[in-house]
Amino acid sequence: MKLGIDAAKKAGGVCEAVVCYTGDVANPKKTKYTLEYYLDFVDQLVAEGIHVLGIKDMAGLLKPEAAKLLIGAIRKKYPDLPIHVHSHDTAGISTASMIAAAQAGADVVDVAIDSMSGLTSQPPMGAVCSALEQTHLGTGIRYEDIQALNMYWSQVRLLYSCFEANVRAADSSVFEHEMPGGQYTNLMFQASQLGLGTQWSEVKKKYVEANELCGDIIKVTPSSKVVGDFAQWMVQNKLSKEDVLERADQLDFPSSVVEFFQGYLGQPVGGFPEPLRSKVIRNKPRIEGRPGASLAPVDFKKIKAELRSKFGKHITDADVTSYVMYPKVFEEYQAFLEKYGDLSVIPTRYFLGRPDVNTEMMIDIEKGKTLIIRLMAVGPVIEGRAQRDVWFEVNGEVRALSVDDKNSAVETVSREKATSDPGSVGAPMSGVVVEVRVKEGIEIKKGDPICVLSAMKMESAVTAPVSGHIKRVVVHEGDSINQGDLVVEIVH
Repeated sequence: MKLGIDAAKKAGGVCEAVVCYTGDVANPKKTKYTLEYYLDFVDQLVAEGIHVLGIKDMAGLLKPEAAKLLIGAIRKKYPDLPIHVHSHDTAGISTASMIAAAQAGADVVDVAIDSMSGLTSQPPMGAVCSALEQTHLGTGIRYEDIQALNMYWSQVRLLYSCFEANVRAADSSVFEHEMPGGQYTNLMFQASQLGLGTQWSEVKKKYVEANELCGDIIKVTPSSKVVGDFAQWMVQNKLSKEDVLERADQLDFPSSVVEFFQGYLGQPVGGFPEPLRSKVIRNKPRIEGRPGASLAPVDFKKIKAELRSKFGKHITDADVTSYVMYPKVFEEYQAFLEKYGDLSVIPTRYFLGRPDVNTEMMIDIEKGKTLIIRLMAVGPVIEGRAQRDVWFEVNGEVRALSVDDKNSAVETVSREKATSDPGSVGAPMSGVVVEVRVKEGIEIKKGDPICVLSAMKMESAVTAPVSGHIKRVVVHEGDSINQGDLVVEIVH
């Protein structure tokens, strides 16, 4: 964190350093992340000259009594330090906790407008402000102003209702699994896409075990993804915590889990659990200390020139930083823009919902330029192409185009399954083959990578369970395969 703190201060910014909260400082049985741990952390941050201290409760674990203890202790030690508290309302307790934090000395607490609040979001603004009325902590925010905003955002939310997670009520099991609010609904959706939707309760249980296997870590992006990938992988492969510990040197772990144990996310509090770490990473390199310290410097000017040469002069400094962090995603987005243009100009109700025939849509593509579009007709499915012809009228001119019909029948490919023979290597999970690293006829050693699978942002390398030579490679990049499908055959 020191690197970021120094950079923010040198740039003339207001530096808010954040302590991520997990565990329960009010529970004497919780002995890893104690009040003393947090106070020591705050001492180190204050010594670096931070301007604001943030307490980030990613999962909504901060109970009122814990908030009173933690914030009260920090305020007593640092009476002039601005304190900002962030939480999630997964268990339904956050309103009480934020009030307790304010009463203990917090200067700022995060809330959400009522229509966007609660559950895995933040506590409702209306409730917190109303509870503090007629006290010395009154916010001065008028009820009428909150309701005006609330009505607006409730209508906006309706437009996106098709993306709503199926979370209907508070979930106090968060105090056990400690899943961050920002991950909870995403992981639920991923589990559904991986065919684990009916096993969500099992995923939550495995999340607890996966966290324990990682050493009871602070779960916030990207470490929370490690635990989530680990948990879903355990459910997919029907593995218990004991199975993982016993067979770790034989299992193909998700890439994020391997990289965590290598040290690419830094050093966790208390260090890595051994011998599990050694069994997971095997002969891969270990990163000690801050991972970024060993990275080569980034030449932003050179990258900007390369991106402008490839995509055009519209590339900005923000685009460059996006590319540096997520090169593949950025290139896919630029390809999307090249094909479809900037779709952000299309009003949400038209973008997400199919327009009715003969209904006009008005789209402002830039200042002073408006397209008046009317859907005229939708043709039948074109045999053999799984497409339909669609006719539009654009500012009075008729346009026709062909679009894919995703509801058309898709040919199902029946794939060969792996057998019980050790050389018959099957897919450890369902997903898409993103990389094949072997060819037929080559020699391979036990533990060498064969291919990489990806499913819902979770990548997993398939490695050779035995030494020998590759007899057959039956998958290709881009193939969609199911768990247990044959990947390669090894003669051993």
